[in-house]
Amino acid sequence: MLIEHQNKRPNIDPTAYVAPTAVICGDVTIGPRTHVSFGAVIEAHGAPVRIGAQCVVRENLNIRSTSRNAVRIGDHVLIGPLSSLKGCIVEDECFLATGVKIYQGAVIRRRTEVRIDGVVHVRSVLPPNSLVPIKWVAVGDPAQMFPPDKHEEIDAILSKMNFPEEVYGLERQTGSGVDMDMKEVTRRVTSGLADHRDDREP
Repeated sequence: MLIEHQNKRPNIDPTAYVAPTAVICGDVTIGPRTHVSFGAVIEAHGAPVRIGAQCVVRENLNIRSTSRNAVRIGDHVLIGPLSSLKGCIVEDECFLATGVKIYQGAVIRRRTEVRIDGVVHVRSVLPPNSLVPIKWVAVGDPAQMFPPDKHEEIDAILSKMNFPEEVYGLERQTGSGVDMDMKEVTRRVTSGLADHRDDREP
C-alpha cells in the first residue's frame, strides 16, 4: 500500500517489487530491482527515506526517518525480518540480519555485517568491513562492541551520545528509572504523529 503523507508520495522504481501488504508512506524512494517483502513498513516522517538499487527488505520490519534524521540505504543491502532502522545511514553491500536495531544518527559503513538481534545505538559509527556479533551492542564514534550483559560499560558511552537529545530533543535527566520527561516525550510524539490524519492513498 502506498500512502501520501505531508503531500509527498512514494517514488518506486518500475523494476522494484513491493509486496501488497507492505506499507510505503510519504517521501520514500525505492531504487531499481529492490524487493520489499510482505509486512514491511517504510515511513518518512519529515525527512526522506532513500533505498538504493538491488536491496532486499525482508518481512515485518520498520524503516523510519524522523524530522531530524533521514534514512539513506545504499545499494546491494539486505535487511533481515523483524528489524528496525530509525534515521540512520547504511552504506553499500551491508548485511543486517534478523531483528537488528539501528538507531537515530547511526552510520553503518560499507560491507559491514550486523548479526541477529545486534544493536547499533544513537550517533554510533561502524567503520567499513565491521562485524557486530549476535545480540551485541555497538556504541560510540568509532563504535565499540559489547556483549548485552555489559550494561554499565554500554551506558557509560551511551550517556555521552545523549539518546534523549538525539531522538526527542530533550535533555537527559538524572535519577533512577526513565531518564526522560515522559509527559513531554509522549506529547511530542503524539503531536508529530497527528499529521497522519490527512494521509491518503494516491
